[in-house]
Amino acid sequence: MVSDTDLFKDIRPYRDDEVAGAIQRLIRDDEFIGAIAKYRFSTLSGIGGSFVKALIRLYLGWRWRKLDSVRQIQMEVAGYMEKMIARTTSGISYSGLEQLKPGVGYLFISNHRDIALDPAFVNWGLHCHGLDTVRIAIGDNLLRKPCAAELMKLNKSFIVKRSAKGPREMMKAFSELSAYLRHSLDDGHSIWIAQKEGRAKDGNDKTDPAILKMFYMEGKRQKIPFGDYINSLNLVPVSISYEYDPGDLAKARELHAKATHGAYEKSEFEDVQSIVQGIVGQKGRVHVSFGQPVFGDFENADQLATAIDRQIHANYHLFPSNLLAAGQTAQVDPSAAEVFERHIAQIPAELRELVLSMYARPVLNKGQ
Repeated sequence: MVSDTDLFKDIRPYRDDEVAGAIQRLIRDDEFIGAIAKYRFSTLSGIGGSFVKALIRLYLGWRWRKLDSVRQIQMEVAGYMEKMIARTTSGISYSGLEQLKPGVGYLFISNHRDIALDPAFVNWGLHCHGLDTVRIAIGDNLLRKPCAAELMKLNKSFIVKRSAKGPREMMKAFSELSAYLRHSLDDGHSIWIAQKEGRAKDGNDKTDPAILKMFYMEGKRQKIPFGDYINSLNLVPVSISYEYDPGDLAKARELHAKATHGAYEKSEFEDVQSIVQGIVGQKGRVHVSFGQPVFGDFENADQLATAIDRQIHANYHLFPSNLLAAGQTAQVDPSAAEVFERHIAQIPAELRELVLSMYARPVLNKGQ
C-alpha cells in the first residue's frame, strides 16, 4: 500500500522522521535567525549582529537538541502559547468540547479572524481537554519564506495551493487536497480549515460554497452522493470570537482603501506582519465554540453553507465590544463601555465606522 508520504508529500505536514532535519535547516537559516535577533534583541542586533545571531544559533541548537517528533514540537509550542495567553488575553473560554470523542477525526470548519491564532486557540482547547491537535490548512501565500514553510509544516500544517493557475492545475490541486482531507479523517486525524479564503475583515462570517465543493471532490470521484459524503466527514462548525481584534485597524485600512481607491495592494510580507500583530496584540477575552456535527439531506454546497453559517452565527460569543458597537448599551457594564470607548478613540476618525461595523456584524448575524 502506498503511504501518505508518497501520495501527499508536497502538501502534507512533516512526519516524526523529518523533524530533526527541518530543525537543522531552521537553525542554519540566516533570515529566520535574523528575525529572532530583530524581535528579541533589537537594541543589540545592529551593533553586534553576527555575535547575537551566533548566540541564538547556539541557544536554539541546545534548546531543540532533543526534539525528534511532532508531538515534542507541539509541546514546545504549548509553552509559548501559555505565555502568550497570559500576556495578551484576559482569559480564553471554550464551549462544546465535551461532545468531541477521542480518536475520532473531525473536520472543523471555522470562521476566520486571525491567520495564526484561530487554529492555535482551537488546538489549545483540544490539548487542554486531552484531545489530539488538528492538522491545519494554510495557504501557500504564507510560505514564501523557506523558514515559514519549515515552521508551519513542523506544527502540523498542510498546504492549500492557492497559487495554482489555470483550470487544469487548480482541479489537480483541489482534488489532491480533497483526497488528503479524506485520508486524514480516515486515519483519525482532525482538520482545521477556514470557512473561506482569507479573514472576514468586515466581521461578516460567511462560508464559501467553493470550499465545500472541494470537500466533495473525493466523494464525487468515488461516485458517492453529495449528502452521504458530507455526512461521513464529521464536519463541525467552530466560532471564534475576540473581545478585541489586534488586527482591527489594519483590516479597516484595507477596507477603506478598497472603498476609496477601488483596490488595495498588500506589501510583500504583510501577512507575516499580521501574524506577529495577532500574537503580540492585546485581545481581551477570547471564546471558542465547537458546534454540533453537521448532518442532513444536503443536495448541494449552498444548502450546506447555510447550515454551517447558522451554527457559526448562533454560537458566536458576543462580548461588550460587539454589543456596544451595535448600539446595545443597556446590558453592558459602564467600565467595559469605558474601555471600548478608549479603544475606538485610538482609531483614526475616517476608519471608526468601519471598525464599529466589524464589531457589530456578529450581533446582526446572530439576530437573523
